Amino acid sequence: MRPAELYPDDLVFEHEATEATGVPGPVIRKWASRGKIRRYQGDGSYSGQGHEYKTMYALPEILPLAARYKPAPQRAPKAA
Repeated sequence: MRPAELYPDDLVFEHEATEATGVPGPVIRKWASRGKIRRYQGDGSYSGQGHEYKTMYALPEILPLAARYKPAPQRAPKAA
């Protein structure tokens, strides 16, 4: 079965997942590399800046992880 049949309206690009959940793109990519969510082949469309969208993610897989996501606090630079 193709991913579009599983999630016909729920496959999103990274930037769309970020907008929908507030989770940064690098975190979404890390979840995918760790096997927490799956990557799907994008449609090859281009952004307005000429970047090709190659990877899509299923939003229903991201939402449960996003609900538990808490950004790590940023460390202040050490004073010299």
